[in-house]
Amino acid sequence: MADYDFTLNPYSGCGFGCSYCYAAFFSRDQERQNTWGQWVEVKANALDRLRRMRTPLQGRSIYMSSVTDPYQPVEKKLGLVRGLLEELVKQQPRLVVQTRSPLVTRDIDLLTKFEHVRVNMTVTTDSDAVRKAFEPSCPGNRFRLQAIAEVQAAGIETSVTMTPLLPVVDPVAFAAALRATGVRRFVVQPFHVDRGRFVAGTREPALALLRDMDWDAAKYRTTVEILRRELPSLDEGREGFAPQ
Repeated sequence: MADYDFTLNPYSGCGFGCSYCYAAFFSRDQERQNTWGQWVEVKANALDRLRRMRTPLQGRSIYMSSVTDPYQPVEKKLGLVRGLLEELVKQQPRLVVQTRSPLVTRDIDLLTKFEHVRVNMTVTTDSDAVRKAFEPSCPGNRFRLQAIAEVQAAGIETSVTMTPLLPVVDPVAFAAALRATGVRRFVVQPFHVDRGRFVAGTREPALALLRDMDWDAAKYRTTVEILRRELPSLDEGREGFAPQ
């Protein structure tokens, strides 16, 4: 993330297996790209390296994470991210946490100790059928919305990132569900079906769903305009990811 001083990725790989994920192509070899979503490596030395950094982090901007989700399923057992947050809160950087996992609520007690922090929760659609086609191993939409509502209620700055925006069944109802979280900041980006590849074997089911729902650039634009009308604020593109 070019707008940040540092990115912090506690893990390599990702257990969520989103078919559109650009991060797959940072993998070292073709096999790992093809099996994206089926492997995760723990950066066991991440906390030690953070503690040994000589660069003062106070006031510097950090994005966690750029090529993985910090709240991997294994994080519930390992607590690596929690350890990193315990160290970061001592130094008080300007932190943005990007996730699609309700596990982030576990660390509300630490997040409230930062002077500048924002939690971005990715929610890409209102349809569980769409989610299962594109994000087969991710937590359900309802649980993500409940989680970001809990973070928001704790007084932490929040955002919902619809990046990429996948097919939406009912944009008005979707916007109402988003507003109900109490979040006031929203970001959207398009899903480019003709760019890049799908990974983890989900290409054909996902493309079939796109065809069935007539999801194209025009449908995306119409949906975005409805969301813009219904939501308190809506940024489009990278501007919505600026440091906290």
